[in-house]
Amino acid sequence: MSNIHPTAIIEDGAKIGDNVSIGAYSYIGKDVNIGDNTTIGSHTLIEGNTTIGKDNKIFSHAVIGSIPQDLKYNGERVELIIGDRNKIREFTLINPGTKGGGGVTKIGDDNLLMGYVHIAHDVIIGNRCILANAATLAGHVELGNGVVIGGLTPIHQFVKIGDLAMIAGASALSQDVPPYCLAEGNRAKIRSLNLTGLRRHIKNKEDIDELKKAYKELFLKNKPIQEVASKLINSNNKYVVNMAKFIKESQRGIAILRSKN
Repeated sequence: MSNIHPTAIIEDGAKIGDNVSIGAYSYIGKDVNIGDNTTIGSHTLIEGNTTIGKDNKIFSHAVIGSIPQDLKYNGERVELIIGDRNKIREFTLINPGTKGGGGVTKIGDDNLLMGYVHIAHDVIIGNRCILANAATLAGHVELGNGVVIGGLTPIHQFVKIGDLAMIAGASALSQDVPPYCLAEGNRAKIRSLNLTGLRRHIKNKEDIDELKKAYKELFLKNKPIQEVASKLINSNNKYVVNMAKFIKESQRGIAILRSKN
């Protein structure tokens, strides 16, 4: 049985799972589907063709599923899909997709979106990501699994960030960051491997050692990065292959900090 405050507005057609809590003065639109055991704080707006999974915690004043902030949007039916066990903090804004971007914004499982985070249209977020306060993802951005975005950091549209990468706070990122790397600055450039993240998630030290060798070849020797990636893609190490493949497939280019020498 759900716990819905008497001042909350639930439009006819909305699907509310079991044991859902909806706080005072919240609004749930007619095309919203909310999974079991999800908690929604007061003064929250959830509308549009929005599907939210199980065990999510959505805090007060979040706005989820409102129309894209894209001038090309013309009222077509688009979608927002949010997975399970996410924490979405106060004043977060999440928009659905657009026709030109595939029509779907998708957020995976076990993510933490801190206060004032913005997720724009057609963004794809993996699992276990952390976006600190006021991080901003423009349209069509893609995050892998375990990505960390520091506070007050904007990410340019169409940028891709690989698994276990970290972008430091107060940066501004306009190019792709491969898996396992740490980027910082305005404009943000790759500074090192995200060793803290690697040690937390990769238990085999030999795998980290192989990534260190690959990082040196890619970023510290001023070699053509695509040529190096073409060689590393044949590595026997799955993490090195993942990094090399990401670089080979990059469309916006890699955020490389080149030596002045």
